[in-house]
Amino acid sequence: MIDKATIDKIMDAANIVDVVSEFVALRKAGVNYKGLCPFHDEKTPSFMVSPSKGYCHCFSCGKGGNAVGFIMEHEQMTYPEALRWLAKKYNIEIHDRELSAEERREANDRESMFIVNEWAMKYFQDNLNNHVEGRAIGMQYFRQRGFRDDTINKFMLGYALQEKDALAKAARAKGFNEQYLIDTGLCYRKDNGQLQDRYYGRVIFPVHNVTGRIVAFGGRILSNDKKLAKYVNSPESLIYHKSNELYGIYLAKQAISKNDRCYLVEGYIDVTSMHQHGVENVVASSGTSLTTGQIRLIRRFTPNITVLYDGDPAGIHASIRGIDMLLSEGMNVKVLLLPDGDDPDSFARKHPAQEFRDYIEEHQTDFIAFKTNLLLKGVTDPIKRSEAINSIVHSVAVIQDPIKRATYIADCAHRLGMNENTLIGTMNNFIREGQEQLRKEQQREERRQDTTATPVSSPQAQEVQQATKIEYMLVQLVVRYGETIIYKDVETEDGGKINLSVAQYISYDLGADNLTFHDERYNRILQEAVEHNDDSGFKAESYFTHHPDVSINQLATEMAIDRFQLSKSLQVKHDEETLRNQVEHLVLDFRKEYVQQRLSILKQQIALSANDMERMRQLMEEYKDIQSMRNTIARELGNEVMITR
Repeated sequence: MIDKATIDKIMDAANIVDVVSEFVALRKAGVNYKGLCPFHDEKTPSFMVSPSKGYCHCFSCGKGGNAVGFIMEHEQMTYPEALRWLAKKYNIEIHDRELSAEERREANDRESMFIVNEWAMKYFQDNLNNHVEGRAIGMQYFRQRGFRDDTINKFMLGYALQEKDALAKAARAKGFNEQYLIDTGLCYRKDNGQLQDRYYGRVIFPVHNVTGRIVAFGGRILSNDKKLAKYVNSPESLIYHKSNELYGIYLAKQAISKNDRCYLVEGYIDVTSMHQHGVENVVASSGTSLTTGQIRLIRRFTPNITVLYDGDPAGIHASIRGIDMLLSEGMNVKVLLLPDGDDPDSFARKHPAQEFRDYIEEHQTDFIAFKTNLLLKGVTDPIKRSEAINSIVHSVAVIQDPIKRATYIADCAHRLGMNENTLIGTMNNFIREGQEQLRKEQQREERRQDTTATPVSSPQAQEVQQATKIEYMLVQLVVRYGETIIYKDVETEDGGKINLSVAQYISYDLGADNLTFHDERYNRILQEAVEHNDDSGFKAESYFTHHPDVSINQLATEMAIDRFQLSKSLQVKHDEETLRNQVEHLVLDFRKEYVQQRLSILKQQIALSANDMERMRQLMEEYKDIQSMRNTIARELGNEVMITR
């Protein structure tokens, strides 16, 4: 358990802009910051961060919260895990007792796998630096590659001993559960039941996720055995989905954001070598085909990407395959093909750092120029030329921005010496085909959903939805102004006088008839607002937007957020009388909706009680009382239009 004093210390230290910037490229927007939402795919920034309020919110998907809530949502952590993450970031010490064997067995599988990977990384590092075999073989390989000690330490490189179960033995000796060794992919079980290491005899490249936690490993063989794969990578697991991870992203994200550009290369060695030569805004797809998940991860930090690939045919085709995906995800794409025979690693080793950077800047080309030169250079056959032009226009067609598409088409027409209208017609055909394909996919999805769709809402269900809207508005007032006094010197039954805040008035009024909200979170917010109302310095908005329950702080953030969308000069001022009138009216609206729902239910029950006269009489009496209550509320509301959200 983490004590409250330490939690308060962590919360005080956590700067929401600082925390969110670990994962999202933020740009100043007035007094706040904006960026692309990390929780859903978007092209236009709608994720807002308020340093003064200490929370963030996406106006598109609605996700957000305070620093702890953001980390919980983004990293799929529990509340204590998120607190520990922030404590580590801000160097706040947490004193924990060592977990017992039973507690370790009950620990979350996900966290256990991270722990195993962390241990394995240190084990591989120790082999490389301190074991005779590791220094003679593994370190020798890295030295031949020209890697300095600082680079080796920076990327936490290691070595797996040639003994086929060395890691398995060491892990068992440390008391690790064999199942976690298998689940992480560090080991696998042979047909005879024996546990065997996956990476034996290889140099090791740990793969970090965007927060710096080790999710996987890559191992490169050092022998010339043609029967063995050059690289072995971790299999998919609970903590590793290769389509969503990029090698080097943790070490590159700040440089990517600072330079507003990402370099994409093919492998582990390319990334480490470029870092050593001063180019740090670089990541690798780690031998897998580029995926939309990887592209979206990059786009959190920049929309600008340069693809660096080998100048051989394989590198060229890899560049072509990835271009359309990058364009369709809204990236601004440039391509750099290195001289034939060179990859980013070998090229970096041949040139000084500044010369390498200058070469990239001077030789990276726009994708249109790259594709035109690549596909049409020396081509005279009309059929092949037509196919190449179609391929180029298809790449333009996947771009979502119509202005950008038009610009590229004009450039294509100029480069190809063709009529622009011809290219536009071809492009529009590609766009229509894509839209038709998307429409068919949506129809298939709709048909699938129809099989499990719920029936159309009944009038009663619709009334509940309307009541929920009123509830939302009432609780929104509690979050925003819960501590604000709207009644002064109210006389009590014993002759005393009290002041009533927004939260107290709503609680007392609804409590008089035992009325509660449909959403339990709403009831909890109202209850806690009343409980803390007399606390010195209590501010409902700050309290709930920093609530330890992520469901509460996210809801409160949503309810409070639009107050700082507007500049201060445009925000609506709520004086005591205006606020009191608004609260009173909403409470009456809530009661009105409640009695309407109750009357509908009573009508149904009366219809079903035709054969039970005593039951019908009771229901009719209640119906008459509820009607009287409804008429009283209607008179109090007058002819005003009911407030809606």
